[in-house]
Amino acid sequence: MYGIGLIKGLGVTLKRFIDSYVEDIRWWGKRYYTPEGLAHRSGKDNTGTFTVQYPEERVPTPEEFRFVPFLVYDEGTNGEKNIRCTSCGICAKACPPQCIWIVRGSDPSTGRPVPQPAEFYIDADICMNCGFCAEYCPFDAIKMDNDYDIARYTRNLLNKDRLMKPASYYASIRPLNNAREEEARKAKEAAKAAKAG
Repeated sequence: MYGIGLIKGLGVTLKRFIDSYVEDIRWWGKRYYTPEGLAHRSGKDNTGTFTVQYPEERVPTPEEFRFVPFLVYDEGTNGEKNIRCTSCGICAKACPPQCIWIVRGSDPSTGRPVPQPAEFYIDADICMNCGFCAEYCPFDAIKMDNDYDIARYTRNLLNKDRLMKPASYYASIRPLNNAREEEARKAKEAAKAAKAG
C-alpha cells in the first residue's frame, strides 16, 4: 500500500511534537536555566524535542568529545611550567592536514638543540580534530580539548602560549581517561623499578 511509510513518519513527528509540550508541563518553572533540567533534556530519558537557549544554556559536552589539541605542562614546585613536549615532531608527521608546525629550541650558549619547542603552532582553521596527534604522542604532551567556542574574526593560528594548559585542566575535562592513563603510568614505573631492583 502506497503512503503507509509516509503516514508512519508523520505519526512519529506528531508524537514527538506532543511529547515536547507534555515534558514542558512536567518541568514547568525549572526546565530552563537549571543544570538538572538541562541534564534531563539532553539525556536518554527525555521524550519529545528540546531547544537549548544558547548561550545562556549549554549542553554538557561528553568526555570523549574532541576539538583543537592543546599542549600539556606539569606545574613545578616554584610555579614554573614544565612542558612535556620534546619537539620530536611525531604529532606533525601524523597530522593528516599538516596543520602543526614545530620549531625545536636550542641552547643559546652552545647552539645545541634542547628537548623543548621554541615555537609550536596549530592552525585551528585547518585542523580536522581527528586526534592523531594526541594518539601518537609518546610523551602525553598533546591532548584534545573540548572547548569549541573559539570563533573569531581573524585566523585561528594558535601559538605555544595559547596552546599550553596544565595537566590539572586535562584531569578536569577528562577524568576517566586521566585516571586510566595515570594507572598505566604508575604500573609502567612500578615495572621499571622492579626490573631495576
